[in-house]
Amino acid sequence: MPLAPRNSPLHCLALVLAFAGSVVTPAPAADLEKLPSYNADIAQSSVSGLSSGAFMAVQFATAWSSTIRGVGVISGGPVYCAQASIKIATTACMTGPPPPPSVFTGMTDKEAASGAIDPTDNLRRQKIYLFHGYNDDTVVASVMQATAAFYQHYLGDPGRGNLFYQDSLGAGHAFVLPQAANAEQDCSATASPFIDSCGYDQAGIILQHIYGALEPTRSPNELTGKVMSFSQESYALPDTPGALSMADEGYVFVPKDCEDTTGPACRVHIVLHGCQQDAKDIGRQVIDRVGYNEWADTNRIIVLYPQTRARPLALPTQPFNPLACWDWWGYVTNDDAYITKSGRQITAIKKMLDALTAKYRTQPPMPPAAGAAPARVAVIDTTDRAAALAWRAVPGADAYRVWRAGPGAAFEPVGSVAGPSFADAGLTSQSAYRWHVTAVIAGVEGPASADVGATTKATPPRCEHPGSCPLGPGGK
Repeated sequence: MPLAPRNSPLHCLALVLAFAGSVVTPAPAADLEKLPSYNADIAQSSVSGLSSGAFMAVQFATAWSSTIRGVGVISGGPVYCAQASIKIATTACMTGPPPPPSVFTGMTDKEAASGAIDPTDNLRRQKIYLFHGYNDDTVVASVMQATAAFYQHYLGDPGRGNLFYQDSLGAGHAFVLPQAANAEQDCSATASPFIDSCGYDQAGIILQHIYGALEPTRSPNELTGKVMSFSQESYALPDTPGALSMADEGYVFVPKDCEDTTGPACRVHIVLHGCQQDAKDIGRQVIDRVGYNEWADTNRIIVLYPQTRARPLALPTQPFNPLACWDWWGYVTNDDAYITKSGRQITAIKKMLDALTAKYRTQPPMPPAAGAAPARVAVIDTTDRAAALAWRAVPGADAYRVWRAGPGAAFEPVGSVAGPSFADAGLTSQSAYRWHVTAVIAGVEGPASADVGATTKATPPRCEHPGSCPLGPGGK
């Protein structure tokens, strides 16, 4: 994706004629033949994506849940939604209603029991960010709600604070930026390059929900790191990239601080574009403009941008993929393996991650900071009924307890989490709340952080016809 209802199987067939007559020009040589290796902790890796990239992000993070710490899902569905069928992919998994939850959890449990994916217990610790704009008619709200139900099933009540679902903005089907994307692309748009201006820092919220409070960003023209292209050929072996509908080249952003492999460890975030968002279709717009690099540059985060390619003709050596989508319906091998560790695109991405983290040096543990309060507590996002908090990790903390005070009420504990972020749900719209956080070390709860406050958003307008609904206050 992006795939609107107009991009049905019939629409895809029509696109074949256009693609078949196009002239393919040789791509310039990549900057790097292979990815360099860095002192990066693979256990601190994370992934996010839009649309087909969001479906793939969920698949990858579930297959490799022992490795992936957090997931950002922008308009995507749960594992095995398409059930290896392009018909189901372009109907139930886009325009709804989605298949029943037992389809997703049943297959996930089956693959975990067989060892084809990591044990599902790992999903309990993942940080999950979900986003759906109410002007998005490409992947409808009911599909995103199925994604939320998938994760809630595995998180359970103890892990409920790990999931934040932003659905109160009037965005279309797109990555969302805090600044103007271009002259025409307002917040409600669903059109190429599928990057909308909503006054909303999606990349920063995703990364902070996963990793906790981060250092402020630099502006794009002040970045110390650099984007490099690399050959994806060795990561597709024993196939060619084309046989996997992957491009010859991918991209990676490396902060200058990560070039020194003797320094503190870095971490990797993988960004997966949507359909028709690959570099051949829209150039480097996803790589250069969606905001991840600015946050990564000041926070020792390497950003990996794998790339697909369009394959408009079904040939013996080429899968049929006319819109350069990620394989979330099994088009490479036409079987259920596409959601497992052995799925060919999942395997290729994992090889890239392994290469980037190959020089990791085990870090000595920091001594427990007994008696310390969490610092830099902030409300990083709100909806009409939830708030997302993030803070700096306290060395040695086994858990964090979050306390909330509603309008005119005293502070009460509302939940605990293992990592430095929390999604507080069940709030009232347009209401002011305060929070503070404590760290628990060896069973002893420390002092409370400074209080932080926020007011929840107004309930968004009912949107009967996504794509044409008015935006809320502030144009969001």
